[in-house]
Amino acid sequence: TLSKLKSEILSFFQNASVDELTLIAGCSLKKAQKITELRSFKTWKNVVRELRILLFEREVVKGLMSKCEEISDPGSMSQPQILTSTFQLKPYQLIGLNWLALLHQNKLSEILADEMDTFSSFRVWGRPFKSISFLAHLYQEENHGPHLIIVPASTLVNVKRWSLVHSYNLAIGNNSDRSLFCKLKLEYAVFDEGHLLKNMNSLRYRHLMAINAKYRLLLTGTPLQNNLLELMSLLNFIMHNMFSSSTSQISKMFSMVEPAHEQSSFERDRITHGKLIMKPFILRLVKSEMHLHVLKQLSAKEEQVEFCAMSEKQQELYSALFHKLKRSSNGEKRELTNVMMQLRKLSNHSLLHRQYYITEKLKATSRLMLEEPSHLDADPALIKEDMEVLSDFELHRLCQQYSALQEYQLDTDILLDSGKLGLLAQLLNSLKEKVGENRFLQFKMMLDILEVFLRHHKHRYNRLDGSTPMSDRIELIDQFNTDQDIFVFLLSTRAGGLGINLTSANVVIIHDIDCNPYNDKQTEGRCHRVGQTR
Repeated sequence: TLSKLKSEILSFFQNASVDELTLIAGCSLKKAQKITELRSFKTWKNVVRELRILLFEREVVKGLMSKCEEISDPGSMSQPQILTSTFQLKPYQLIGLNWLALLHQNKLSEILADEMDTFSSFRVWGRPFKSISFLAHLYQEENHGPHLIIVPASTLVNVKRWSLVHSYNLAIGNNSDRSLFCKLKLEYAVFDEGHLLKNMNSLRYRHLMAINAKYRLLLTGTPLQNNLLELMSLLNFIMHNMFSSSTSQISKMFSMVEPAHEQSSFERDRITHGKLIMKPFILRLVKSEMHLHVLKQLSAKEEQVEFCAMSEKQQELYSALFHKLKRSSNGEKRELTNVMMQLRKLSNHSLLHRQYYITEKLKATSRLMLEEPSHLDADPALIKEDMEVLSDFELHRLCQQYSALQEYQLDTDILLDSGKLGLLAQLLNSLKEKVGENRFLQFKMMLDILEVFLRHHKHRYNRLDGSTPMSDRIELIDQFNTDQDIFVFLLSTRAGGLGINLTSANVVIIHDIDCNPYNDKQTEGRCHRVGQTR
């Protein structure tokens, strides 16, 4: 029989509430929730076994930390042999090249996390040298590959100017492609925009992991976007032999980190351990820490936040929506996220909701649709049902598309009725007056409305978003970089953050701020880098 003390402990772990478990010294809320997930504890052995698993996960991470500390010993940081004198690298570029060569000497893969292509000679399509510095260095060292370079489809055409590469989709698109790369024995596989591999549970991650490469090199400007687990996914990708046996433990340990104000010493230690594990494999190069030589080549970066009041009608609609959502929200986290998204859309432009096309208008337009040859036999009730899920701007575009609905188009005053657009009009005019040949770069989600705005103000522009065909992208970029009359380049933030080079832009306006600041930082960098022409 169990001793009285063991029986009491067993009963406590079996029946205690989460709040009671958090009263244990060092037991955070997440750990208490984890203990309740492990129930039921029918015997003393159950308790011991399950808690031993938790302790084992911690020991695995500590063991990895110990290995990584040995690898990153400063005593091993000797200067590698530099690139051939034919290509004279600048001192700040040698920092990255020496580091890559050092890890290669130690038979390790790596992540080069340089901010916005400042060290562009490592970024596959480097403008200073039409070659790949690191792979050229390997060739000089009698390492002739073969090597494989994989980039996002959005940058494929641009990169092909300098190197033979494949896109992510091509590398894993079908069974025959995947089979080829599994069988092909590669020396190095280079993955540009490596943060696309941040989810170790994704199909893309698993397929690319199967590529038969001796070493992997990830290139990214934002190695950490949301949490430590994403960064550990990148480390597992490049050093699978070291981390593979510990993947499940790593996943559990680094997904349990509490907010800063709730962290116990154990959580703080876990973050410290994570940093030590990352240290030998990641070189982070940021403009604020660059060599003085680089800073001299970069003009000062000015950031300005503009606060603008909503238009009178927009404010009225916003208040009505706020009170409606407040009444319907039940306070759950998922519900609150939706509330914020709806309010965010209306603060950008009221036409991103359906306010003007009321039910009576939808009934009228759905009946008029029957006059269109494509809808002669349609059911107006079903047409109305489809219209009810569209925003005002989508319905306006629908009225433009069908002649029978022309009279229901929105007036220009309504299309431009937005506090942000009013301020943007002033800003664009001041930029044009200040510098006659100024180039302007714009990242935006509500691109369709902005197109109406730009046409109204007679500003020439180009547009690129996720739906732009890959074959057209490089032509649009080249046209913007060479045509002095194109004043604005419209880009969605996500598309603008993937390796696009707009060398003639010198202003970025983030019209719709991203919830993740790293995405906006990456898009800002498209206008602030070595090699910018303006």
